[in-house]
Amino acid sequence: MHEMSLALNIVELVAAKAEAAGAERVSEVEIEVGALAGVMAEALAFCFAAAARDTPVEGARLLMRELAGQAKCLACSHCFPVDSLLGQCPECGAYATELIRGRELRVVSLVVDE
Repeated sequence: MHEMSLALNIVELVAAKAEAAGAERVSEVEIEVGALAGVMAEALAFCFAAAARDTPVEGARLLMRELAGQAKCLACSHCFPVDSLLGQCPECGAYATELIRGRELRVVSLVVDE
């Protein structure tokens, strides 16, 4: 389950940022997860709670915002929504596309208690 390693990395990053800011506790963490990132949201939430134990992040609320997939056609430059890594341009029918959104996993913000 790679969600545990992702959760551990998120907790480590957030704890380091909180410590650098002089905060003792993190109360909320907001992340963006691309719909095509291959991350199971429920598993990540479960792993986050476990990974946060005995850290300044313990008990923090995890807010996840899913980002829809979007691709750009390399033939006609049309941007369109996709729900898989491979997509066909609805404008010109080409399959040569570039995924421009949907594989992200990033910490957007955190709320700390001083």
